[in-house]
Amino acid sequence: MHITVCGLSHKTAPIEIREKVSCEHTLDEAVKVLLDKSAINELVLISTCNRTEVYSVLNDLEAGKDQIIDFLCKKSGIKRNKLEPLIYFYEDKKAIRHLFEVSASLDSMVVGEAQILGQLKDSYALANELQGTSAVFNRLFHRAFGVGKRVRSETPIGESAVSISYAAVELAKKVFQDLKGRTVMIVGAGKMSELTAKHLRDQGVKSVLVSNRTHEKAEELAKVFDGKAVRFDDLVKEMANADIVISSTAAPHAVIEKEDMAKVMKSRRNKPIFIIDIAVPRDVDPEVNSLYNAYLYDIDDLQTVVENNLEERQKSARAAEEIIAEEIKQFTAWLSSLEVTPTIGELKKVSEKIRQEELEKFMHRLGDLGPQEKENIKALTNVLMNRLLHEPIIRIKELAKHKNGYTYVESLRYLFDLDHAEKPEFEEETEKVVETKKAT
Repeated sequence: MHITVCGLSHKTAPIEIREKVSCEHTLDEAVKVLLDKSAINELVLISTCNRTEVYSVLNDLEAGKDQIIDFLCKKSGIKRNKLEPLIYFYEDKKAIRHLFEVSASLDSMVVGEAQILGQLKDSYALANELQGTSAVFNRLFHRAFGVGKRVRSETPIGESAVSISYAAVELAKKVFQDLKGRTVMIVGAGKMSELTAKHLRDQGVKSVLVSNRTHEKAEELAKVFDGKAVRFDDLVKEMANADIVISSTAAPHAVIEKEDMAKVMKSRRNKPIFIIDIAVPRDVDPEVNSLYNAYLYDIDDLQTVVENNLEERQKSARAAEEIIAEEIKQFTAWLSSLEVTPTIGELKKVSEKIRQEELEKFMHRLGDLGPQEKENIKALTNVLMNRLLHEPIIRIKELAKHKNGYTYVESLRYLFDLDHAEKPEFEEETEKVVETKKAT
């Protein structure tokens, strides 16, 4: 039995390759095709814009690897000699480490992003629904979800802004503390302005004003935010109603001069205004910063915030690696317990402990017995124990040789409480994840 991951990501393949391999919109069909492969016992397939990865439990390592790579080649229509150099294949502990790093977002394009954990949960829920997971992956993937939660709760990895748009939101919070009820004005209809406005809206911004030289474009973007389109000639007048201004036009010169902003501040009675200039060349005269309570940040200011925060996330990543190392140790210890020989040894040890405890109680109740009588009773209990265990041990050795033999070993461990646990945690967690998936 081998735990493996086979796939490619933004680290190994360009977007034109990743989009051909992607199974994002045909995930259920792809899972079914892979589960028909003879070497695959368990399987979870994750496919996003940045990665397509096949996690599997293989009974034949080489055959399984060949079958998965063959699937990826057929899916993409790319010849094997062109695609295989871009594919990574990790097995056992390396595969486990990779999954935990993915769930902790250490392997993401943006370290610390939160989306990957939800994507993993969805992929697992689908595989579970299609009967693609069993004892090993039920346990492994719930440990991976736990790793993701631990890393986000025990380190500040997801707290710092690492995109221009998020950095703008972070700075806005420093100016206003609370963004609820604020008004934002978008000057220009660029994609970055729209994205920044979306993040601000998510933080509770009340209303959105949009101004653009082409009024029709302003109206289109205003509809996205259920906002109001403002004619470009009325920009300065309407800006007085905004607490936050995001400017990103294609103008070759400044569109907001210091004199314009001085009029705005007078109309606002010098209430604070936060201006984000993400245009190149800049839309806002830098001298605006000299006005009282006018806080102007350009794209270089935002980039500095991003770079500083990326450094902080890298520090968090080192702390996350320690959590991952601890979790790998725990999971591999459990995995080793699924080997039949140590399980039989533990079963005998537990049975012998019970035999001796019960024998001692029985001897105490009987009172005085001669040495020979004591030996006879001990021998009888020993024979009974061995006879009771003989057939189960023979059967579990036979069953362990089957394709999914480890599932029988896991059942034996559960029935005899060899892990000193009640219902295995993954059973209840699996039900929760699958129900959540169905609900959405």
